[in-house]
Amino acid sequence: MSSPKATYALILAGGSGTRFWPLSRNSKPKQLLQLFGDETLLEQTIRRLEGLVPMENILILTNSLQVEGVRQVATMLPPENIFAEPAKRDTAPAVALGIGLVAARDPDATMIVLPADQLIQNVEAFQNVMRDAVASAEASEGLVTIGIKPTWPCPSYGYIERGPRSSIPGHSFENPPYDVKRFREKPNTELAEQFLAHGGFSWNAGMFVWSIPTVIRQLSIHTPQLAAFISEMRKSNDLNATIAAQFPQLTPISIDYALMEKAERVLNIEATFDWDDVGSWLSVAKYLEVTGDENRTNQPVTEIDSRNNIVFNARKGSRVALLGVTDLIVVQTEDGLLIANRHQADDIKKIVDILPKELL
Repeated sequence: MSSPKATYALILAGGSGTRFWPLSRNSKPKQLLQLFGDETLLEQTIRRLEGLVPMENILILTNSLQVEGVRQVATMLPPENIFAEPAKRDTAPAVALGIGLVAARDPDATMIVLPADQLIQNVEAFQNVMRDAVASAEASEGLVTIGIKPTWPCPSYGYIERGPRSSIPGHSFENPPYDVKRFREKPNTELAEQFLAHGGFSWNAGMFVWSIPTVIRQLSIHTPQLAAFISEMRKSNDLNATIAAQFPQLTPISIDYALMEKAERVLNIEATFDWDDVGSWLSVAKYLEVTGDENRTNQPVTEIDSRNNIVFNARKGSRVALLGVTDLIVVQTEDGLLIANRHQADDIKKIVDILPKELL
């Protein structure tokens, strides 16, 4: 019998802080906010891996604006496991950088890739799915993607179309993998409704599992530039210098376009755990306390004739009062106050585009 492979995790913790202004800023985006209790989304992502991946095998990739904030949050990890991209180059170069970092430590490892900004509360179900994903990746020489069962015809997510159940002789799975027919772009609402009615589609959550040899082999075939970058990292005598010199030269492209849509064998496991990508204040509101006439808030409010409002107050010692208002988002911090129509939650980033730089 072959010895069990070491498992590593790469957490992608970059991203901008536009949809949650004024709570979020360029140096403190969604994953570094305490939106759901005392822990940030990044902390929760790390904690979900306890018992599944050794802490010393968890790597975080962020950017120069956020690296100090990440270090302050991820104190449970070795400091040398936190890296800042030298330039913004989309998800495929970022993932390739992570692959190179893992390969430099263990060229035979199995690797999990996770976003840092998703809310998942059922840790046991998450770990069960990930264990089956790791076993599937090791036994099949395939790239495994975790899908989310759609609950409504969302036009904002990419979709994964599943084929038949995967054949992996000698293995049984609580969460069985299926062959992926194809990845589908973000659809219009009508097409998303067709996907939902069909039943063989998952939302693409950006979670991947693969063995290092398999993913490097597939990159060599389909994205040679990224494979060459990983090769240079592996033989470098000065890893930081190699990354600083070569990473900014990589072509910006998503991991789906660069690899997942082209790879020879891609498997999909549909998640049995809860999942929320927390895309706006409307998502946060679902987890806040309901008070009065369907108002949702993280702190006590005073209210008269007010309905269906969202209030997030992060300013200590202050009080928000509502009088005769409906369908508002009110977010208060020490140096900012947002008052928005809740039906325009996705447009908050437009406000950010015209704010003074000192408030970004």
